[in-house]
Amino acid sequence: MAITESDVRHVAMLARLALTDEQVTRLASELSGVLGHIDTLQRLDLEGVEPTAHPLAMTNRTREDVVGPCLSRDDALKNAPDSDGSAFVVPAITGGGEES
Repeated sequence: MAITESDVRHVAMLARLALTDEQVTRLASELSGVLGHIDTLQRLDLEGVEPTAHPLAMTNRTREDVVGPCLSRDDALKNAPDSDGSAFVVPAITGGGEES
């Protein structure tokens, strides 16, 4: 299945993307190539192949949770854009968007 420039323009409009004519042409070609590769993969005989989330066996590597050195409160607040001396001050993000 080939992706047309019309398809790219439609998806760009839905995603609210402004694309130049050059970008539309290039993306149509690249996306058609991706679909071609997917078509090739769909033709593979996968009978008896177990589904996997990752092609290699994965093992979590974790370290022991040990308390280590940390910054003092004064050092942590030193470069803060705004603080009250004991904590970072950030804009309020709760509410319906209108100031109460």
